[in-house]
Amino acid sequence: MSNASVQVYPANFFTHPLDLLKVRLQTTHGAGGGLAPVVRAIFAQQGVRGFYNGISAAVLRQLTYSMARFATYEELKKQLAFDGALPFYRMALAGIAAGAVGGICGTPADIVLVRLQNDGALPAAQRRNYANAFDGLLRIGRAEGPRGLFKGAVPNVSRAMLMTGSQLCSYDGFKQLLQTTGWFGDGLGLHFSASLLSGFVATTITSPFDVVKTRVMNAGPQSPYRNMAQAMALIVREEGVRALYKGWLPSFTRMAPQTILTFIFLEQFRNVYWSSYATRNRVRYD
Repeated sequence: MSNASVQVYPANFFTHPLDLLKVRLQTTHGAGGGLAPVVRAIFAQQGVRGFYNGISAAVLRQLTYSMARFATYEELKKQLAFDGALPFYRMALAGIAAGAVGGICGTPADIVLVRLQNDGALPAAQRRNYANAFDGLLRIGRAEGPRGLFKGAVPNVSRAMLMTGSQLCSYDGFKQLLQTTGWFGDGLGLHFSASLLSGFVATTITSPFDVVKTRVMNAGPQSPYRNMAQAMALIVREEGVRALYKGWLPSFTRMAPQTILTFIFLEQFRNVYWSSYATRNRVRYD
């Protein structure tokens, strides 16, 4: 089991309420339902425990999505250093491909997660009432067939690939831009600022795909959504372009620290890796 994937489990305790708020906002049709009313409604109905609906599915998603993503990324990096070099574009390619693999592997758990998180917002007669993540997987498989476990896979994979690509590219771009101001040297301040801006860009770029993914996964067998493009067009036509950015604030609040820590770790990894392992094994970073 990947150490990185194990380390994210405790983080679920802190990030899960933000993820739940994001899903509740994304599944709200029309102009109503701001962040504050959603928070008040959850607390009034279920108390603090209501913010942790679906936590078992969140852990299962990390077991599938994160493990597949990290394992694929590490293996692809080895394969792509075939000529003794590992330039940035190959690392980015490995990250994007790993995001796609993780997106596919994590889709069944993601569907259960979205439905468990949104169940409390539905009328009692319409709730799925999955006992836990595994009960949800079994019941979806029985009611909707194997294909039902991969609803929303296309927007989910698209989001994962865009997330990785936009984070990597915007981070390097912001680093260069900030260094030209003369206010930043190559240190923690630069890495923090560039990663914060990168998280803003990644959240904004992926938000429409995240909304579509959530809507498609939350829909039952009688879904009005046929595919990603039709779903996006339908949401815009009925609710306007702003609907594609529902849940942006909790999403960014959740993603910003994750992106900052990821890139600060990456910078330290580069320093340690390329000064020790890569030197010994004659692998160049271009």
